[in-house]
Amino acid sequence: MENLELFQALSKGQAPKFMVIACADSRVCPSNILGFKPGEAFMVRNVANMVPTYEEMILFVQSGPSETNAALEFAVNSLEVENILIIGHSCCGGIRALMSMQDEVDSSSFIRSWVIVGKNAKLSTKAAASNLSFDQQCTHCEKESINCSLLNLLTYPWIEEKVKKGELSLHGGYYDFVDCTFEKWTLDYKGSVMEGKNRVVVKNQSFWC
Repeated sequence: MENLELFQALSKGQAPKFMVIACADSRVCPSNILGFKPGEAFMVRNVANMVPTYEEMILFVQSGPSETNAALEFAVNSLEVENILIIGHSCCGGIRALMSMQDEVDSSSFIRSWVIVGKNAKLSTKAAASNLSFDQQCTHCEKESINCSLLNLLTYPWIEEKVKKGELSLHGGYYDFVDCTFEKWTLDYKGSVMEGKNRVVVKNQSFWC
């Protein structure tokens, strides 16, 4: 009743400007972290806030439904959101599972079958941070996985088309609930695609504590 006018408007439809992809971790609530009110952000949460490539999504669809690609399609094509924000976080169990995996995936584990989506982030981390401790490597991979998912978004033809036209912006965010900090950055589309979509070039980096 305190927000009657807002909820009356929302009962007639939604027009969020943001889509947020966040982790299912109980300690990471996007609305709490960023102060979103009802109707401001369309959200999907999965283990380790990962976005598979378009090709991987096709395989997932053939083997069973996936809410992540359904949410992407609805948010971008129907709701016409103007921003997609992928939020990673500290102490992520999904990333830790990914970093702990051996080369062979246990097909009987749903968790392992999902987090293998982040295999490129793991390979990049092992190459760049092999001299660090396992915990430090996990922290590195938590951020690297966000960037890999941003690049994966560009493999969706209808997402890349809107990004190219300037109708859609892709952002990464990292929430460290141990140090109470939040980092945010935006994908530089032109800079990233010039490298064949194999590395992220960012702009507009911000840091809050």
